[in-house]
Amino acid sequence: MVGRYYEEFMIDRKTGESNLTHIYLMEGLDFIERQSQARRPFFLYWAPDATHAPVYASKHFLGKSQRGRYGDAVMELDYSIGQILSWLKLLSIDQNTLVFFTSDNGAALTSGPYESGSNGPFLCGKETTFEGGMREPAIAWWPGRIKEGTVNFQLANVMDLYVTCLALAGISPPSDRTLDGIDLTPVLLKQLHTHQNRPIFYYRGDELMAVRLGEYKAHYWTWSNSWQEFKKGINFCPGQEVPGVTTHDQIEHTMQPLIFHLGQDPGEKFPISVLTKEYQDVLSRISPIVDQHKKTLVPGVPQLNMCDVAVMNWAPAGCEKLRKCLKVPKSQPWKCDWPH
Repeated sequence: MVGRYYEEFMIDRKTGESNLTHIYLMEGLDFIERQSQARRPFFLYWAPDATHAPVYASKHFLGKSQRGRYGDAVMELDYSIGQILSWLKLLSIDQNTLVFFTSDNGAALTSGPYESGSNGPFLCGKETTFEGGMREPAIAWWPGRIKEGTVNFQLANVMDLYVTCLALAGISPPSDRTLDGIDLTPVLLKQLHTHQNRPIFYYRGDELMAVRLGEYKAHYWTWSNSWQEFKKGINFCPGQEVPGVTTHDQIEHTMQPLIFHLGQDPGEKFPISVLTKEYQDVLSRISPIVDQHKKTLVPGVPQLNMCDVAVMNWAPAGCEKLRKCLKVPKSQPWKCDWPH
């Protein structure tokens, strides 16, 4: 966890200047080169946070985009990823390396006029279970193995990457637990659509908010953010309010979920009428999936419980050299309070 060494690094909040992304890039390139020279297989998780408030970019990129500070940060991320791909080619390991580009959530829309992102046609943003908060890019790159320019409409989520990486490494998944992810290698390497009826479950905290099946999405609860936050000027859906959908109260629709056809209505603005045959047909397909999911779900114990400071990475490998080792505090977990 190299980023841990730079957690006290200066970000100029006034100008938005910081060369953290460049530092992370150099660290990543150095790691790849060392592993390549030693002929060791490697896994690199490269997760710069420049588009997370406070948004920042290196001096060379500040003011260069047409999208304010956020655009500058994205421009530098784009450049950095290009550098990583070029480095893999230069080291002649590009045809033996899978690169997967994605994000952990949609762009935040609440960080201010110059620090907020855009989710295009999708509704709302980060911290919601509307498409703007949950849908992310997914780009897989593997010269010689993945045909360039192809598009696959297989529904997938980040949890699939774990199972997929195991498959590529020739390792069987652990059998002592239920895994939520699926192996995407047939999708990536053979352009197959092998899990056509695979549902996606949208959670907020431990509440099942929505379920997607194919092109259809059913909302069992709707909520953007609280009236208390909204009255303070915090809006997760600025300029996108949809009556009865982007609610500031937690509204339950369990008995009659709101259903959208995302292919025709990606912005989730027009719920399908409950009086139509289409609605009844979709509900009859999704309801048993939800019932089965709730019946078989086994709540897990968080492995990285943010409500126990002892699990934070206080002393990562190599911290002695940099004199950055911190004493691990006593484990005293407490019940998390998640306002969102």
